[in-house]
Amino acid sequence: MERPLVVLPTFLEAANIVEALERIRATVPDAEVLVVDDGSPDGTADLAEAAGERLGGVHVMRRPGKGGLGSAYREGFAWGLGRGYDALVEMDADLSHDAGSLPDLLRPLGQGADLVIGSRYVHGGSTPDWPKKRALLSRSGNRYAGIMLGFEVRDSTAGYRAYAADLLAELELDAIRAEGYAFQIEMTRAVHQAGGEIREVAISFSDRIEGTSKMSGRIVVEALALVTWWGLLDRLRLRGRAR
Repeated sequence: MERPLVVLPTFLEAANIVEALERIRATVPDAEVLVVDDGSPDGTADLAEAAGERLGGVHVMRRPGKGGLGSAYREGFAWGLGRGYDALVEMDADLSHDAGSLPDLLRPLGQGADLVIGSRYVHGGSTPDWPKKRALLSRSGNRYAGIMLGFEVRDSTAGYRAYAADLLAELELDAIRAEGYAFQIEMTRAVHQAGGEIREVAISFSDRIEGTSKMSGRIVVEALALVTWWGLLDRLRLRGRAR
């Protein structure tokens, strides 16, 4: 893709943001980055702007408060679509996503894919820092989502992914309301229902070293509840069409 935009939602990522931007620039020099910062009191946005002056191609969107992951991506996608980028990438700013995998995510978009997911659960993917119980829970949740929502995606909760702008522009982003894991699943469902081609490429996912994880048990419960609700809605719609 000729004009990729990497969207980085941030909150309290002062310890990681500069290195994250440097890694992206070193790996994909032609990519630009939009940092969507939710009013981080630790100066994350200021650090991103300073790094951007040095690296080039870095934009910072300052939001007044913590609006959530899904909201940050929706605003970031709208910003990128309005400026003509042809690929939009989701990526964490905490260094858990290896910037070295960016070319692998972007390449299939030029070969007909509409959504490319950096997957922990296809051949070659891994979660080297995870205990077995956590990995089993994640795999089981992804399997449940696939069964309930009717797609064969092994890692629909993955937050490292790339979208073709043409397909993303067709989706009703304002109708995507979930946050956290559920946001990633809802976006996967939306692409699937729009007839988009979804591919998965293997990545290695590492836990953050600096800072504190924003994931919580509430977000996991929300995701499971929403997947169940969406699955039931889809089945009711199919029955209604069959009558």
